[in-house]
Amino acid sequence: MRDVALAEKSIVGRVFDSFNYLALCIFAFSILYPFWHLVLTSFAKESTSLALGFHLWIEEWTIHAWEYVLSTQGVGVGYFNTILRTFTGSLLTLVVTLFAAYPLSHRDLPGRTALTILFLVTLFFSGGLVPTYLVIRSLGLINNRLVLILPPALNVYYIIIMRNYLMTIDKAVEESALVDGANYLTILFKIVVPLARPVVATLLLWSAVFHWNAWFDALIYIRDDHKRVLQLIVRRLYEMVSASAEVREYWEEMGVRFPPQSVQAVMVLATIGPIILIYPFVQRHFIKGIMLGSLKG
Repeated sequence: MRDVALAEKSIVGRVFDSFNYLALCIFAFSILYPFWHLVLTSFAKESTSLALGFHLWIEEWTIHAWEYVLSTQGVGVGYFNTILRTFTGSLLTLVVTLFAAYPLSHRDLPGRTALTILFLVTLFFSGGLVPTYLVIRSLGLINNRLVLILPPALNVYYIIIMRNYLMTIDKAVEESALVDGANYLTILFKIVVPLARPVVATLLLWSAVFHWNAWFDALIYIRDDHKRVLQLIVRRLYEMVSASAEVREYWEEMGVRFPPQSVQAVMVLATIGPIILIYPFVQRHFIKGIMLGSLKG
């Protein structure tokens, strides 16, 4: 009887696992197919893109939409400015976050509670757009690339998450390093940061995604075209592609023939592609960093 029960249990378990695998495959397909549909649309001809529907493959491929987008004036410069902003802005945000969160993670810091409350108040109240613009102008940052990097460098939400994570690290490790003659900077960068690798990777990813997608601050503060980020270039290109039928007929007379759907798909892939490629390298730290950074208050 025991063997029969085990056999029935194993059959039920295999059926349950099969349904789980099937459900996960369907879920994964529902996530991946929209991106694959964008890829097909970006390479499809006009007649194909207008009636693409649900397809896993297309018979005729063309790169006219990609050529048009990548050859548009300002796209290369926009990519450079966006990559520069994302790299420098993310590193600066991480450094500022560490320098603010590390002292706050020590319970013996004088005025620790008052400083924490001061940081938290800024999460609920802000000066608004006009006062912020006046401050930026008074600092001489209008039309300066630093305006895209310096204001977002201090993020209170990141500081709270980093602080909570650092509080979970055993202080005996720091005390032993102090006894051996290490200073606080050495402890921070050679001991604390390696131990806080999950939350560091998580905050770097968040900051990189923010800087990569940001465009409103560049629209307000940047004047020169050679300093504009990729998102502004894509926004202007999207407005051109979505123009009236008369404008598209003019482009066709000039020899520019492309389906607007393909160009829009290319713009989406060009803007989200780099971030999607970066995400798998930090994904394994992502969940751990969020959970441990939100436990201890």
